[in-house]
Amino acid sequence: MTEKTLKALYQGKLPIGNLELDCYVLDDDKNTRVISAAAIFQAFERPSRGNRKQDEFVDKDGNTITLPPFIASKTLYPLINQDILKVITPINFTDGNQNKKGYTAEILPAMCSLYLKARREKKLLSNQTKLAEQAEILQEAFARIGIIALIDEATGFQQNRKSDALRILLQAYLADEIKKWIKEFPDDFFLELDRLYGNKTIKANKRPQYYGKFINKYVYQPIENGKINPELQKRYVNDNKKHRKHQHLTEFGGNQLRIQIGKILGLMQVAPNMNWFKQKQNRQGQLSLFPDFDELENK
Repeated sequence: MTEKTLKALYQGKLPIGNLELDCYVLDDDKNTRVISAAAIFQAFERPSRGNRKQDEFVDKDGNTITLPPFIASKTLYPLINQDILKVITPINFTDGNQNKKGYTAEILPAMCSLYLKARREKKLLSNQTKLAEQAEILQEAFARIGIIALIDEATGFQQNRKSDALRILLQAYLADEIKKWIKEFPDDFFLELDRLYGNKTIKANKRPQYYGKFINKYVYQPIENGKINPELQKRYVNDNKKHRKHQHLTEFGGNQLRIQIGKILGLMQVAPNMNWFKQKQNRQGQLSLFPDFDELENK
C-alpha cells in the first residue's frame, strides 16, 4: 500500500523576535503543525549543515537512531531523553509543487529544554553558550500560549478551524500518554479547604468526597469555559481512576491548571468563610487562552 504524501494546507511565517520561521499545518488527521528543517537552524542562529552526513545515537535500549543535523555536538548525547526522541523524526511533505522536510512543532520547545539543561549541567562548549541564550528568547516567545497556537495564528489556520475547534482545543490540553505523577495541589490548598469547611486537619487518604467536588467545580471546570473538563473527566473514569486527573493533561494543560490552582488558593486564603468565597469566585470568570473557540463553534 502506497503511503499517502502529506500536503501543507496552510503556510506562514512564525515571528519570534527578529526571526520569521517557516511553519505549516498539514492535511493529516491531526493537522500536524510543522517547523521547516531550515527554520530550526535559523531559530538557534546556526548555519545549516546542508547534506552533511547525520550523526547516529544509541539509546539506552541499544537502538541506533539517526539524529537531525541540528543536534551536532556529542556533548549533548547524555541529555537526549524521550521528549527529544519523540520529536526528531523528520516529516516529508509537499507545499504546492515543492518537496519539503520539517519536524513537528514540539521540537522547538524540546530543543530549548535540551540546551538550557546542557548549560545547567555545564555540558555546553564555549562556542555553544549562544544556543542556551537563544533558547531563553524562544521560550519566552511561545511559553504563554504554546507553539501550536502561535503556528495556528501565523498560518491563518485559526480562521479555518470552525468545524473541529473543540478537537484542537482538547489536543492542546489533553495528553496521549499518562504523565509521571507530580504533586500539583500544594498542602496549603487542603489546609484552606479544612478551614473553610470547619474541619480539623484531614489526612490525604481520608479527605471527604465533597473536597473532590469542590476541586472539580472551582479548579477544573472554569478552565477554557468548561470545555476541557468533560473529556478530562471521561479519561479519568475510563482509566478506572488509577492515575490522578491532572496526569492526563499535556505540559501546556498542566501549566494552565497550576495558574487556576493559584487563583483559587489566593481567594481561599483571604476568604473568612465558604459563603464569602463562593460569592467572590462567581465573579472571577473563566480561565481561557482561546476565547475565540466559542465564536468559532457558534458560527
